[in-house]
Amino acid sequence: MAIYTRTGDKGKTSLMSGLRVLKSDLRVEAYGTIDELNSAIGVVIATSDNRQATRRELIKIQNNLLDIGSALANPQNGKWKMENGKLREQVKEFENFIDEMTEEMPALKNFILPGGGKTGSFLHLARAICRRAERKIVALNNKEKNPTTASRQVDNNIIIYLNRLSDLLFTMARFANFKEKKKEVIWRK
Repeated sequence: MAIYTRTGDKGKTSLMSGLRVLKSDLRVEAYGTIDELNSAIGVVIATSDNRQATRRELIKIQNNLLDIGSALANPQNGKWKMENGKLREQVKEFENFIDEMTEEMPALKNFILPGGGKTGSFLHLARAICRRAERKIVALNNKEKNPTTASRQVDNNIIIYLNRLSDLLFTMARFANFKEKKKEVIWRK
């Protein structure tokens, strides 16, 4: 099977339902940004010496992001529901993981500049992409609120998941820098 199909040569792509939309469609932007986030997390995994627990968590996140991207690409059957329990459970796991890492680090008392070591910097980049994905999905959800498209709204658990994921990625970045003894740079006006 060839990787190229030539079906997108005129600036359109197909959703999983078969509906053809512009590649600039907000839905395509949303799941494209999820793909970008997934790739950034892949860079973190590939280029850093992660603790085994962190590596396992990042791979689980990558799988969830593929599920979310699929959900966003498939508005056909109405409000696509990921396994709600799965996402809610993941959010709780994120919060526990954040709490565990936070207990080991000095308290955060100032805004910090993204950066530090290689792992911390890549995690900060992934966090920023995650925030953009969240903004795109919130915009898509608001667009779909009108009566003719309400059945295509985004499952709110996806928005909650991404919100907490960005918190987790921020904390992971701080934790990586803490473990690598990379000093946090405080934002100065």
